[in-house]
Amino acid sequence: MNWGCSIKFQQALIRIIGVTVLVNHPVLWFDEISSITVVKIMNFLAHLHLAQHCQSSLLGNLLGDFVKGDPQGRYPEPIVKGIRLHRFVDAYTDQHPVVQALKSYFPGESRRFAPIGLDLFWDHCLARRWHDLHHHPLAVFCQDAQGQIEQELTFPAPEPFIQVHRRMWQGRWLESYAEFDNIEVALQRMSHRSPRMQSLTSCIPPLKTHYQHLSESFAQLYPQVLDAVSVAFSEME
Repeated sequence: MNWGCSIKFQQALIRIIGVTVLVNHPVLWFDEISSITVVKIMNFLAHLHLAQHCQSSLLGNLLGDFVKGDPQGRYPEPIVKGIRLHRFVDAYTDQHPVVQALKSYFPGESRRFAPIGLDLFWDHCLARRWHDLHHHPLAVFCQDAQGQIEQELTFPAPEPFIQVHRRMWQGRWLESYAEFDNIEVALQRMSHRSPRMQSLTSCIPPLKTHYQHLSESFAQLYPQVLDAVSVAFSEME
């Protein structure tokens, strides 16, 4: 999903995190992944779920954050459509009235970081409600998704993607999103990566204070996203 941040601000997010989930201890521990921005960490679960919903390329939808410019002619056609679907999701959610209205819940400095906090929170909500939205458990979905992506990966992909791809499955990032403590720790650790990010933790109190309303907003927003991506992908055929 699109954070609406400037290029300079996004560059300040470089040197970000890999995740390992400790068994019986729902706290994230982080390793550095060089030259990878936070943008490439947040939205994997929703993008994968939406891709499968449309029967789009899972790999293409993950590559949407790693491929710049026009992908046509650079990748197989299913991958190109997946990249374009990813970009549609980013634009659609960023402009959606529900998302725009929620930014008012983030006062002062926290509003600048609201898109980052909301992106993490949406994947948290999706993981929490997974049993209502998918016929397989989240762990099974993740295992199947990893297998499908590795089968699709028959061409040289950007190195930052390869690093994230490897660590995402090793660390079970997508499953960890279900615990809000992991979201909070992720924001805290990201805030230490750059002086520009020091105020990132200011979006944690609004996420906690308005947790119920934000969860209800997700329940309102996500079905509309599912419908919109179905139409958008069908028009790509």
